[in-house]
Amino acid sequence: MTLHLLFSHTLTPQQEKDAKESLGVSRIVPLREDLRQRFANVPPELESLDEYVRPFVEYLLEVGEPGDFVLIQGEFGLVYRLVEVAKAMGLVPIYATTKRVVKEEQENGRVIKRSVFEHVRFRRY
Repeated sequence: MTLHLLFSHTLTPQQEKDAKESLGVSRIVPLREDLRQRFANVPPELESLDEYVRPFVEYLLEVGEPGDFVLIQGEFGLVYRLVEVAKAMGLVPIYATTKRVVKEEQENGRVIKRSVFEHVRFRRY
């Protein structure tokens, strides 16, 4: 089983382990660098994503096989469009869930708040 990554960063070791154990993934395919940069920089000025989404759709048509998992996380409008495309292609779109652990520390009379996100599981859209 293959997991295609449609997001702008890399999986953590914990996420890789979970994908292999809970999803039965044997192969993880990162997004090509040109598409990763595009995915990370969706222009907020665009009125429509119709043209912007096209290279991602072409990519999924090229690499995806029915039943493959696709981890899709990022700009909400692009994610929505790609989840719909993935489902129509017979792919299984998923996202990662996290638990946030907040730590507060005092330093020189200031309160510093730090959030640490821990992977919990993958969930289907």
